[in-house]
Amino acid sequence: MVANIRTGATVGGAIRYNEEKDNRRQAEVLCWNRMLDPFDTAGRMSHERCMASFEPFLLANRRTTNTVFHVSLNPSPEDRLTDEQLGEIVREYMEQMGYGEQPYIVFKHRDIAREHLHIVSLRVDSTGRKISDSHEYDRSMSILRDLEQKYGLHPSVKGQELQDREGLRKVDYQKGDVKQQVSSTIRSCLRHYRCASFGEWRTLLEVFNVSAEERTGTIEGRDYAGMIYGALTDDGYGIGMPFKSSRIGKDVGYEALQRYYERSKMALKEPGALDELREKIVDGMARCSTRTEFCERLYNKGVDAVFRLNAAGRIYGVTFIDHEMGIVANGSLLGRSFSANAFEQLFHAEAKERGVSRESSVQESPSSKESFRPGPSIHPLDAILELADVQAYEEQQTLQQIRHRKKRLRS
Repeated sequence: MVANIRTGATVGGAIRYNEEKDNRRQAEVLCWNRMLDPFDTAGRMSHERCMASFEPFLLANRRTTNTVFHVSLNPSPEDRLTDEQLGEIVREYMEQMGYGEQPYIVFKHRDIAREHLHIVSLRVDSTGRKISDSHEYDRSMSILRDLEQKYGLHPSVKGQELQDREGLRKVDYQKGDVKQQVSSTIRSCLRHYRCASFGEWRTLLEVFNVSAEERTGTIEGRDYAGMIYGALTDDGYGIGMPFKSSRIGKDVGYEALQRYYERSKMALKEPGALDELREKIVDGMARCSTRTEFCERLYNKGVDAVFRLNAAGRIYGVTFIDHEMGIVANGSLLGRSFSANAFEQLFHAEAKERGVSRESSVQESPSSKESFRPGPSIHPLDAILELADVQAYEEQQTLQQIRHRKKRLRS
């Protein structure tokens, strides 16, 4: 059995995703825990009743941003389990993961060849405190191995599904052996994703709490180029000492990355390579009126949308990370319709209402993938304005990092 754990900021998006599957008869509610009956008077799954069960926990939340615990459990296709057995496995899994007292709802999906489960719960308890996610992936794997033995299930084979996740875990500085964690994550990203530029590469690594910097220049008339890697906190701050790529290996160095970018460019230029990603984005743009809704919708389709905002709250960049297809693409690569300016216009009203502050100059979000051929290139004036915003953003990030380091030294 394989578990894929995800997090998010709004539980409503995860509920809507499963509700849509239920409406299309591609899923059904299997069971629930510490929740109201999730069905309305007509016997249909009710999004409102589910949210009413989660509401007291969300209101008690103290300061946790990503409140959603969304996990899919995937038994082997060879396992033949009744609904009662599946329910019992879920209860034991959630209990051992620390979610036994939480409200959660379980959906059985049959939209692909094999049946699998989706569990939606919250990462904050009834007092508003965050439930520990320390070593979450390792604990989950250990629990699943025990459950496989207890219920006589087929053990997980390190096939394609498991290989794709090997090494793709957020770096946890507190866990130690940071260089090994960073090395594993970088190499796994190189194997499973295609990035056509350093900007996209850096954005991808930041999702997994890894920082990347290019260092180029001239010393005594000789040109040099190198890479610096390090660990990040969940808030995006650097932690610990960064180190040169040479401490990992030539395969993650500057020259190797240039070849990797070129190979990725060629692959992404193949006819139809970006079509599916564009279609997912278009669907989100058509159905969502706010950036938050848009990100949630894409996230539920296996895509992260990372928006970059300047101090005034203006969107100056967006990158889409399709975790299923292994594609990382800036909006400009997908076409003018997906550029930062297009999203700035689409979500302009939201940004204006919220009056984004300087501290929220970076906004990360989940989600999306798919569509047609690229439109015309961005107008040169737009590119100049974007470049100015990028420079301002990077200067601001540098100052924030300096202040953060000084604060740590004083404490």
